[in-house]
Amino acid sequence: MAKLRPVGHEDQISLVDHLDELRTRLVLSLVVLGVAFGLCLWQNHYILQIVNAPLRVAGTPLGAQGKPVTLGVAEQFTTTLTLAAYAAILLTLPLLLYQMYAFVLPAFSPTERRVALPLLLMVPFLFIGGVVFGYFVLVPKALQFLLSFNADEYTTLVRAREYHSFLAQTLIAIGVLFQIPVGILAATKLGLTTPAKLRKHRRYAILGIAVVAMLLPGQDPVTMLIAMVPLAVLYEVSILLAVFFGRSKIERGEEDDDGGDDFGDPDDPEPPDPGGGGRGAAGNGNEPELPERLPAPAGS
Repeated sequence: MAKLRPVGHEDQISLVDHLDELRTRLVLSLVVLGVAFGLCLWQNHYILQIVNAPLRVAGTPLGAQGKPVTLGVAEQFTTTLTLAAYAAILLTLPLLLYQMYAFVLPAFSPTERRVALPLLLMVPFLFIGGVVFGYFVLVPKALQFLLSFNADEYTTLVRAREYHSFLAQTLIAIGVLFQIPVGILAATKLGLTTPAKLRKHRRYAILGIAVVAMLLPGQDPVTMLIAMVPLAVLYEVSILLAVFFGRSKIERGEEDDDGGDDFGDPDDPEPPDPGGGGRGAAGNGNEPELPERLPAPAGS
């Protein structure tokens, strides 16, 4: 297994070395993911209490013992394994993102590194913020609406496998959608857009947010409206961040060049006029003055 070492942008390494480094980082990620999976499987009762709490908060009709129901002999075992895998991915996500970033980092120029590093540091915090919002706000309200809709006409029991899948997909989706500031700041720093364009196309951005929120696992109007509020706020915050921090260095460099061409130094002497009619050139004492009229040739 290759030893991981920092690689500079100017370093030249072979394809075999690239593949060897990729293998090393994949093995390391799988080992950490396996350890996290074992830890989550060991503490599955505690994780199940956390996962099932939104059902009790929402007043959801549960089984006879106040828990989600399972159908089948092996479903309790397979559902617990799936839930432990979801929890392990959430725990190891920062390390997985770091390994991915460290692998592609040598391809970045120094300027691109300065752009990418602060944005990547924002990713785990925004993801955790989205998961917390989804767990405490979005999921309970969605459960209350979905399970109380036409409740008089149905007898509803919540199946554990479907509920855990719904919860995990919703939390992961809202965590990813909370990365809006990262995408907008990256596009602004790279010169792909400007805050003025973001403000001008705000209505289209809100429409896109509504469409994406509609595609969340619940697919109900309550989930869509609740999810739209923080996403729209994040879009507005992203515009403000782009104004202060997202201006591309290329754009600033072009303005500096233009400013240097348009305005000279007031202390510099005024350059001589190249089209001054010869008076300045003749009066400097270095060149003879040409006659105003040449003599006519002999015999003319």
